[in-house]
Amino acid sequence: MAENTKKWDETGRRYRSYIKLEKRLSENTVESYMRDYMQFAHFILRQWDVAPHKVEPQMVERYMAWLYERGREKTSQARALSGIKSFFNFLMISDKIESSPAEFVLTPKFGRQLPDVLTTAEIDRIIAAVDTSTVKGLRDCAMLEVLYSCGLRVSELTSLRMQDLFFGEGYIRVIGKGDKQRIVPVSSMARDRIQRYLEERRSVRTGEEIVFLNNRGGQLTRVMVFTVLKQAARRAGIEKRISPHTFRHSFATHLLEGGASIRQVQEMLGHESILTTEIYTHLDREHLRRTVEEHLPI
Repeated sequence: MAENTKKWDETGRRYRSYIKLEKRLSENTVESYMRDYMQFAHFILRQWDVAPHKVEPQMVERYMAWLYERGREKTSQARALSGIKSFFNFLMISDKIESSPAEFVLTPKFGRQLPDVLTTAEIDRIIAAVDTSTVKGLRDCAMLEVLYSCGLRVSELTSLRMQDLFFGEGYIRVIGKGDKQRIVPVSSMARDRIQRYLEERRSVRTGEEIVFLNNRGGQLTRVMVFTVLKQAARRAGIEKRISPHTFRHSFATHLLEGGASIRQVQEMLGHESILTTEIYTHLDREHLRRTVEEHLPI
């Protein structure tokens, strides 16, 4: 068993380098894939004690059944299978195997859960609930405005740098997943709030010149952004389930409702595949259905 364990470990190190350097996946995605990889490797070693290139289709199917029996969510099962398929594709590219044992394993079927969406009035209330009498409040206000009006992911917001601000041209440069860059228009409101915050914040030397700093002059964490948003939503009396991603969902939905095309929304959000963006077309139809039900007599 020790010999095959060593082979999984060695292959895992090469696979990590592949998805990080060649596939250019984000650090969070790499870590997620590697956790799934290690769990799969332990299962295969425990059940059959074979090396990676000796895995057979029925072993992958048994692993998926094991995940189901443990009560894993279908979305989690699907993600695990996606990682397994990615790994065996890597082995094929490396000429270690001729075909993938996961190729014909079916992805668990699950319905798409439509994300919660805020109205523009609710977003205005949340941002207005921030106390802007302090530098922290100015930061939080600007941060929430940019999060919504630019449709950013949290990681994109917290890593926004001074050199990414092109206010004269009316846009910001965003570094998305896989270090892919995109240009996003910035509203005059967001621009004004960022400038007011930058004028008032304490001058702190940072190597990366991050725009939104924590109290110690360092980069904000995801948890900090989540906390700021939850506190503002609570003060605004908003009882919906809210996370920073809710702002991104709302941004995309409002664009579609305003007449933007699905391609334009895809570009703004930085989605690699338009299939990812298409959930918002379903969301828009759901919004229309609710509007009809609320305002037309039955």
